[in-house]
Amino acid sequence: MTTTPLPPTNENRSPDPLAEVDHSDLHLVRLLAPEVSWLKQFVTNLKEFFHPVELPPLELTSKPVAVKDIWGQSAGNERTAGLSSLMVHGGVVGLLFLIGSSETVQKVVKEVVHLQAPDLAPYQAAPKKQSMGGGGGGGNLSPLDASKGKLPKIAKQFVPPSAVVLNENPKLIMEPSIEAPPNAVLPMVALNTLGDPMGLGRIPSNGPGSGAGIGSGKGGGVGSGSGRGVGPGSGGGIGGGAYRIGGGVSAPLVLAKVEPEYSEEARKAKFQGTVMLYIEVDENGKPKNLRVVRALGLGLDEKAIEAVSRWKFRPGFKDGKAVTVAATVEVNFRLL
Repeated sequence: MTTTPLPPTNENRSPDPLAEVDHSDLHLVRLLAPEVSWLKQFVTNLKEFFHPVELPPLELTSKPVAVKDIWGQSAGNERTAGLSSLMVHGGVVGLLFLIGSSETVQKVVKEVVHLQAPDLAPYQAAPKKQSMGGGGGGGNLSPLDASKGKLPKIAKQFVPPSAVVLNENPKLIMEPSIEAPPNAVLPMVALNTLGDPMGLGRIPSNGPGSGAGIGSGKGGGVGSGSGRGVGPGSGGGIGGGAYRIGGGVSAPLVLAKVEPEYSEEARKAKFQGTVMLYIEVDENGKPKNLRVVRALGLGLDEKAIEAVSRWKFRPGFKDGKAVTVAATVEVNFRLL
């Protein structure tokens, strides 16, 4: 007896609409499933948040199986492993030291390795060749020696310095100046009037020279030279034929000192300080052309010049030959 299957009805139809769908097309059916509105989905998520669905207890159908520990072989061997590592490293260091101390190896290294310093000559500036300095001088044919005083400022000269004002009402007032390098060491004196720092005159005078300026030379400068500079020599600048230290010129060295005496005025005032002098040490090691660069006053400047003029020097040298070198000296005055 055979039975014919009945077509499915609403009563015996499967509740899962995807049960009758071919599994190969299951993903397509789910992809084409009707979308749920965001509001309904939000309400559903909210309900599940406050009232989560209780799941049945988890039933374990398997038990963990113990496996062999892959690190178990080194268990308890940490101390032996550390000692072995120490011995290996010590052996390597000792072998390197032994190889390095071998005379044969050292000889080979010396023959192979040649260290040579790079040639820096193309990158080094050649030492500046020094020549004797310039100078300047002046005067107005006065019968009196140039009076002692301070120097004017260094600048392009339009008006020469003057110790005696000859034109009291000039049409154009300009400050007097001398021409010298900006970093030149100028002699300084503690006087307010213009003059020659090396001058001997006490009465204001421009000196017996010519061409304006102050001194016994000519040219509008100060001193016995020629030009708009200061001192002997010519052509401006600070003259006198002395070289500057550096550029192949060595500095003079003090061989014997004479301590300066305190002036009576400075002693009574208990005055202390340092006098800086400009000096030129000649080829025989004797100081000359001493002048004050930084003064103290109260007679201490003169005492410093008096002491330093009796010092003995080893002269400076240029190209192995003794030459006249300019330098500065500090003379300290301290009361005990």
